[in-house]
Amino acid sequence: MKYDDQTLQALAQEVGIALAMRGYWLVSAESCTGGWIGQAVTSIVGSSAWYDRGFITYSNRAKQQMLGVQAITLARHGAVSEQTAQEMAAGALKMSAAQVAVAVTGIAGPGGGSADKPVGMVCFGWALKQGLAETRTCFFSGDREAIRRQAVAAALSGLLELLNELPPSVA
Repeated sequence: MKYDDQTLQALAQEVGIALAMRGYWLVSAESCTGGWIGQAVTSIVGSSAWYDRGFITYSNRAKQQMLGVQAITLARHGAVSEQTAQEMAAGALKMSAAQVAVAVTGIAGPGGGSADKPVGMVCFGWALKQGLAETRTCFFSGDREAIRRQAVAAALSGLLELLNELPPSVA
């Protein structure tokens, strides 16, 4: 499926509605998407009522300094791993006022891939302040922009799945 700007904006709108219905704030931690999730959600009018902040942590040093990703995690599993994505999401929650986090790290290409971690491999982490966390790895195809677009769509879709498992706020 092609994810054009309108499709990403529609997904971001749905995320915003789901967050607002629950009285939750969102934080994003991004590597290969370079802030695109933050751009998608802040393109929605009124997103300042549910989007707290975003972290663009492209380097391993930034992941460690800004999000508390452990050096041992990076050494054992690499920057592109579900373990790193999970620590990115947990760190983003810790460093923000949000109740929900999404993290993404991957290889958008065209270079940088390997047999174990090919171009198009993207790892996601979603976490709630109350403790629920999920991770997932996807393998996308296409050029750099197509992989990044698919990653943004998957990150937002995963947020919707997570939020739709939760009851709306009674406040």
